[in-house]
Order: sequence, then C-alpha cells, then structure tokens
Amino acid sequence: MSFELVVPLTLSSSRYLLPLYSFTPLPLYPPTMKLLRILLISLLILSASLCVASGAWAFCGFYVAKADARLYNQASQVAIARSGNKTVLTMANDYQGEVKDFAIVVPVPVVLKKEQVEVGKPTILERLDAFSAPRLVEYFDPDPCTPLVYERMMPAAPTMSAGARKDEAARSQNLGVTIEEKFTVGEYDILILSAKESGGLETWLRQNGYRIPQGARQLLRPYIRQQMKFFVAKVNLNEFEKSGYQNLRPIRMTYESPRFMLPIRLGMVNAQKEQDLIVYILSPEGQAEVTNYRTVKVPSGNEIPTFVKDEFKDFYKSMFQTSYDREGRNVAFLEYAWDMANCDPCSATPLNREELKEAGVFWLDNPETSPSSGRLIPRPFPIAPSSNVFITRLHIRYTRDKFPEDLMFQTTTNRELFQGRYVMRHPFTGDASCSAGKQYRRSLPRRFEQEAQTLARLTGWDIQTIRRKLPKIQAQALTWWEWVWFTLSPSSPLS
Repeated sequence: MSFELVVPLTLSSSRYLLPLYSFTPLPLYPPTMKLLRILLISLLILSASLCVASGAWAFCGFYVAKADARLYNQASQVAIARSGNKTVLTMANDYQGEVKDFAIVVPVPVVLKKEQVEVGKPTILERLDAFSAPRLVEYFDPDPCTPLVYERMMPAAPTMSAGARKDEAARSQNLGVTIEEKFTVGEYDILILSAKESGGLETWLRQNGYRIPQGARQLLRPYIRQQMKFFVAKVNLNEFEKSGYQNLRPIRMTYESPRFMLPIRLGMVNAQKEQDLIVYILSPEGQAEVTNYRTVKVPSGNEIPTFVKDEFKDFYKSMFQTSYDREGRNVAFLEYAWDMANCDPCSATPLNREELKEAGVFWLDNPETSPSSGRLIPRPFPIAPSSNVFITRLHIRYTRDKFPEDLMFQTTTNRELFQGRYVMRHPFTGDASCSAGKQYRRSLPRRFEQEAQTLARLTGWDIQTIRRKLPKIQAQALTWWEWVWFTLSPSSPLS
C-alpha cells in the first residue's frame, strides 16, 4: 500500500528512529516557547499532591507579586514520578512578569523540609514534552504498477535581625499563621506556612508584601480545612544573579502521602481564561488516569489531507478545541501512554537513565519495581533501566466553573500503548499507466473527499475551504477490458 512516513506534532525538534519515517518538529503550544523564554519555577506538593509553580504555577497555587506587575498564568507543565505513596513533583508554568516580582503560594499536604526541595533542570520538561507530544505521520503511496512487498502499520530578601524575626513570629501567631520552615533553595526563598483560617493567612501575606489576588481567601479555605500547608516561594535576586540562569528554574519537591492529587483550584485565581495543563505521570505500573473527572483519549489514527502538514499547529489546536467542546469541557485528555523503554514512531529519543532520574524517577536504583504491581520485588537479573517506567501524558483544559475540585489521580496496571497520531498519505505522482495505476488514480478523489470530511469533523473547519486545498487529480478512464483484468487481479482491492 504505501511508503510511509510522516509528520510529527511535537514541541521540540526530534529525530525519528525508523528510516521510513520523517518528522517535522512542530511547536504545539505557544506557551511552551514562552516557558522557555520566561521562566518558571516549580514546586510542589505533598502528600496528596502538591504543587508548585515554576515560572508559572497556576494549577497548584497563585502568584503573589511583590510589585504591581500584571501576572497571568495560562499554561503549565507538571511532571509527577510516583511509586507507592512516594512522589517527586516538578512543575513549570508560564509566568509572565519580571523575575523580581515572582512569588507563589502553593498548598502542600505536609511540611516540607529543605532537604525535600530543590531546583531542577528546565530541559527535563522539554524532553518529556518532545517524547510524548502528539504527532503527524506521513506516508507515501508506492507505485501502483509495482507489486507491493509489504504493508506496515504502526500503531530577594534582606537579612532580618533577630528582633525583627521575633516580632514577625508574634504577628504571625496573632493571625493564626505559623512559619513551619524557612530556607533558601537555589534562587528561591521559601516559607512553609500553616494557618488556622483563610482570613488570617490572607492578611499575613498582604502584611508581608505579597499581592493577593481577589478571591484568594475563598479558595484558601478548603485547603486549611484539609490541614494542608502552604509553600510560599519568591525569588532571591542575589542568588538568581549568581546562578547565571536567564530564567527561573523549575522547583522539585518530594513527599510521601497516600493522596495522589494536584491542586488546581488555587491557581485559578490568576487565570483570566481557560488554562491548559500538561501532566506527565511516570509510574512503574501502567497508565495513570484522573479519578474525579473523565479521562478520554484524544482522537487519533485519522487520515487527513496532506496540506495539513503546513498547518499542523492550527490543526491540533482546532481539533483539541472541538474535542474539548464535544466532551463537555470537563475531561482529561489522554495524549500519550507508553513504556519509556521504546517508542514507535519516535518523535524524540526515549529519556536516558540520567534524564529519568532528573524527571524524578527514584526507583531506578532500588530493587526492581514490578511493572504490574508497583511493589518492590527482588529479581535475579537486572532489566533495562527504563523498562519499569511508564509515561502517561494528560492534557487538561480547565476553568473555574467546570473543574470545581482539584485533580485526583490513580495509576493502573493497564499498559496499553496509545499516542495522539494523525496520518497523511501522499499520492503516487509518477507514471501509472497500467490498469492498476489507472484505477488507483480514479480512486484518489474519493479518498481525498473522505480525508476532507474527516478533517472537517475533527476541527470544525469549513468543508468547502478544505476541498479547495485538496490535490487535483487527472484520472484516465479504463477501457472495459482493463476494468475486467483489474477486477480479476489478486492485487486488486475489488477482488
């Protein structure tokens, strides 16, 4: 049937491993580029989940600028490595503003010590994104007059005096706020706070120079009721300058908790519109899913017109928006689920051992963790370093009215492979004067029409506009005897 190969739909440039494939890196989400440009941080959460924000941590918390800068969060990325009750969470969001104004508040389930927080490498989220991004694959039809051999389908803080610190502690106690921990990690000054009531916490933050968004008190209240703590981070400009980085680095947190969740409600305080969140969940078991909202697969495997290759970014945005609307705007989309040991086709090489560790995979050096049970079990022989690491990529577009609860997750033993993948088939353009070739060319208009209708259904694009962009095929009619021989041929699709 055809030659293959493709088009990718990924965020970063990558190489395809199979010789028959070719991918074209495609920036999917503009915010991703902004991430790289601007910054972020990340941080995280806790025992049940926690969150952090790096250049932007909308989902887990909110920005509390020390200046009157306009801070918005629009898109975020979070990597969660989890086995049993142990979690390593790395977050990077789209923070827009001056670095000196950056500050965040994120609810966390437990009091985090300095040893549980560190800064990560910004590139790790780029690698996870590139490896798991939806992709466009292209195939090339073979010469219809040549027998086919085979067909392949593939699936800054000033120092405070002792006296000032004492006064600060007294004021905090009066407001029901306790500073549980206070430390500096990388370019961040971090406080871990506990609070008895949301009004006191809001007042404390304002008195200490944080600009609290309107409506924060209401959203803080549920976390206080759950006895969660608050991770407050701001940039230490001296440390930032010494780091030599142009942008803020992600913050990584480790914690142990039976709750597997990601707080997104607090981050909505900063949101002006819908927000996109990409969550990469790394597990020794199988696919991860959201338990308090539906998890559905993004449309995949559809054949679409070849001109989409030059409009892939627009295609995916429209396709995702259409699916989002059809599903009621309150679902989590599965975009990728795969064993980290391989890929097919690959939009980027799988993460190596060091990169997996950077992503928080902490069980690589432990006794092997069973992919099926998640329990630590002894094995006589070592296996490939990444064979017990399964990645799930979830894309959540959320608003305050459609997502009244934080995201709750669970991992499963389902190791079914899935990828958001779209197929283009380029027609054969050489001489096809044989009977099979003539019939092949006569079949192309119908195929193009089907692809056009599929594209219109997926994206909501105007069908007439799509049709005008389709290839123009000049089909030569078969004689009656050519038609007879063609239909009797074993290779004919009509036989």
